[in-house]
Amino acid sequence: MILGIDEVGRGPWAGPLVVGAVVLGGIKIDGLTDSKKLSKKARARLDTEIRDKAMGFALGWVTPAEIDEIGLSAALKLATKRAVQQIKTPYSEIIIDGTVNFLVGTNKERYVTTIKKADMLVPCVSAASIIAKVARDKYMADQEKTHPKYGFSDHVGYGTAKHMAALKKHGITKLHRLSFKPVRKIHEEQAETAKAKGNAAESVATKHLIGLGHQIIERNWKTKYCEIDIISSKSDVTYFTEVKYRKSLDQGGGMSAITDKKLNQMKFAAKLYTSDTNDVDMRLAVVTLCGQPPEVQDYLELV
Repeated sequence: MILGIDEVGRGPWAGPLVVGAVVLGGIKIDGLTDSKKLSKKARARLDTEIRDKAMGFALGWVTPAEIDEIGLSAALKLATKRAVQQIKTPYSEIIIDGTVNFLVGTNKERYVTTIKKADMLVPCVSAASIIAKVARDKYMADQEKTHPKYGFSDHVGYGTAKHMAALKKHGITKLHRLSFKPVRKIHEEQAETAKAKGNAAESVATKHLIGLGHQIIERNWKTKYCEIDIISSKSDVTYFTEVKYRKSLDQGGGMSAITDKKLNQMKFAAKLYTSDTNDVDMRLAVVTLCGQPPEVQDYLELV
């Protein structure tokens, strides 16, 4: 009664890490080997047979956000613990593929043997590798519905030229691991570009307000609680203006971003800014811009 353990998804740029755990209990299944050496069709057939015949099996999942938060090493341990905790079938030994005991520090540590290439040598470890890969591949293929431009059903999150091209063109999704260098680099580059475009839009909005007779008091006023894009005055009224920029009208109008929640945040920021001043006539406003270079689409005084 051996519990075999293997992981899938250690190295991709996107998607979860998955650890498979299987107790075959003496059941023989022909064709078991490292999941990467099997065709997709063969893996699917074996996945069904393993789930039908194994004495026990489980999957431990760790999300991209968790990987970014705790690091890959800790994520491997967490996924392994999550898988093992679900196994109710009795076993006398645990074999983990590789050289690292991911159960160190738990009450399962003493049962563990680590073996290089165990997914090719030990049937229950091969089975764990197969069910983990099939489950993860299916999950990533399903992400095509939400993120159709990234080709997840093809590369399942691994670093490919197609994946890199999609990242550069469409940006980062919640599936991506920001702690992985290629993804982090793209994210930082796009953040800098977005910041530069935002600054350009704010400059255009500032000129528009000046043209309407405003005197600019401050730009990008920030505290740890809130921020205001532009503070200006006109005819003894202090204006607190939110700047909303859209690259194209296909992204929707900027006014749609002024929800009740956003409006309350703007009110809070304005009251905080004027907390030391008495009897201030305040008004909230929004400037929306679109295009490259940015052009003012609308100006609206809210309150």
